[in-house]
Amino acid sequence: MALIAILPGDGIGPEVTAEARRVLEALALDLAFEEAAVGGAAYHATGHPLPPATLDLARRADAILFGSVGDPSCDALERHLRPEQAILGLRKELTLFANLRPAKLFAGLEDASALRPEVARAIDLLIVRELNGDVYFGEKGMRTTPTGLRQGYDLMSYDEAEVRRIAVAGFEAARRRRGKLCSVDKANVLETSQLWRDVVVEVSADYDDVALSHMYVDNAAMQLVRNPGQFDVIVTGNLFGDILSDQASMCVGSIGLLPSASLDAEGKGLYEPIHGSAPDIAGQGKANPCAAILSAAMMLRHSLGLPEAADRVEAAVAAALVNHRTADLGGDCSTRTMGDAVLAAL
Repeated sequence: MALIAILPGDGIGPEVTAEARRVLEALALDLAFEEAAVGGAAYHATGHPLPPATLDLARRADAILFGSVGDPSCDALERHLRPEQAILGLRKELTLFANLRPAKLFAGLEDASALRPEVARAIDLLIVRELNGDVYFGEKGMRTTPTGLRQGYDLMSYDEAEVRRIAVAGFEAARRRRGKLCSVDKANVLETSQLWRDVVVEVSADYDDVALSHMYVDNAAMQLVRNPGQFDVIVTGNLFGDILSDQASMCVGSIGLLPSASLDAEGKGLYEPIHGSAPDIAGQGKANPCAAILSAAMMLRHSLGLPEAADRVEAAVAAALVNHRTADLGGDCSTRTMGDAVLAAL
């Protein structure tokens, strides 16, 4: 029996993870579930956003279904106590270095995309984002300049081993898809990106069946709205991947539709919708649970070795979206009603 850790978190996190759990339970698989607090909810309960009991559950579990973190009441806390530190801590402690963020337009949602329908229909891409390096984990702080000005600083850095392992993840993903990998960097300005590009080129020698291209991040952002159909797999660093994947969400209609997987070298993963905690709508039943449900499908495929079950869940979401939409897609379905529609399609 596989143990699934459910960490609902803050805001709409508990609402969307509840619907994802309902879908998993409906599959009647050999799964056990255990919940624990994380983020702002954990801070208010224990004084820390990632308490030992939650981290212990995450380590014991075969996979983790994560909701969201973010609580405005915690904004004035010291940085290490803020809710967002929980997800960064889990990535670091579990060595979750490879983030997979697929973006594909569901049939019938062309009108929800910010792009022209003929452009939006071509979107079927995967962003492979490195998670354990870059400015998010580099040295940071506040200091005073010689002239007495306050100055904030964040160190961006990667070593070649970190780049090599995420490059391999990108090439392997491209090999399973359409055989095209675009490495996104800023090598014309950043030394970190020059090393990134050099190492990606070195790794490409082992993947002559994958076509490699390179693109500066500013051009990649433009191309995502100009011609997103050109992309198959994008591999990039932590900061650039964070930004580009959120941009991709609006290309397919809503951030409420995009799932993600964060994987270690052995395939254990943390699965979460890429949206935030949305405190403005928390508890109102307005949140779109599809990204959380699709994250559960990714969990079935990548960590539990159940691709057929994953296919069923993804097909059920696609079928439900034909006639059901939550507010982010211009509809009036509640979170629960959307979950009911997916279950009915399943």
